[in-house]
Amino acid sequence: MENRKLLLTAVKAADDKRAENIIALNMKGISLVSDYFIICHGNSDKQVQAIASEIKDKCTEMGVDVKRLEGYQEAKWVLVDLGDIVVHIFHRDERTYYNLERLWGDAPVENIQSEISQ
Repeated sequence: MENRKLLLTAVKAADDKRAENIIALNMKGISLVSDYFIICHGNSDKQVQAIASEIKDKCTEMGVDVKRLEGYQEAKWVLVDLGDIVVHIFHRDERTYYNLERLWGDAPVENIQSEISQ
């Protein structure tokens, strides 16, 4: 599957569960782990879990294997590994603490606005 299509599917799934401040970073040439990072947050443990579940379900429907799902039970920082795309779903307070956007500040931000409800 084309990475851009998978990226937009994951972004839409997160948005469908009302994830906040969704950004996608192009990690090509910056990280050996993946081509894209998606970073977003929820405001409760249940919402963080719902976002992760929706992303997993939508990607599975498209025939994409979820390589790893970590942190789901704790719901503070859930990592969904889709291979070339890694989704980081934070609880609001944890996102502020870890501030991945600053850590990976040299990564270009992808235009995903078409997939996010206004």
